[in-house]
Amino acid sequence: MTYFQQIGGEPALRAIIDEFVDRIFADTMIGFFFQRANKERIKRFEYEHAGVFLGAPIEYGGRDLREAHQRHPIMGGQFARRRRILETTLEKHGVPAEIRDAWLAHQDALRGEVTTDPEGECIPGR
Repeated sequence: MTYFQQIGGEPALRAIIDEFVDRIFADTMIGFFFQRANKERIKRFEYEHAGVFLGAPIEYGGRDLREAHQRHPIMGGQFARRRRILETTLEKHGVPAEIRDAWLAHQDALRGEVTTDPEGECIPGR
């Protein structure tokens, strides 16, 4: 059984992603990155990206992560903030620890595609 099936399939993943994206858009530390973004479009790509990782029978239709994030000066602390919001959202939705840990490890592995800052740090002047 895939992680996607274990969490409850499409309805569960959509609920997680909807709340997660709503929270990052509203967040005081990182929400400004999304001021001009289309929330429904972000939800679609977050759903697809997570779904592929979790084993859903879908494809990711978004741009390469490095390309999508290169024009944004995302610092290590901001990456960590997004990760924490995801973690608390997964906890709230009762995602089993094994799946939550794997999902967060997957996010951590993508860090270099999103920011070049050292882990958990912000580099002044960037």
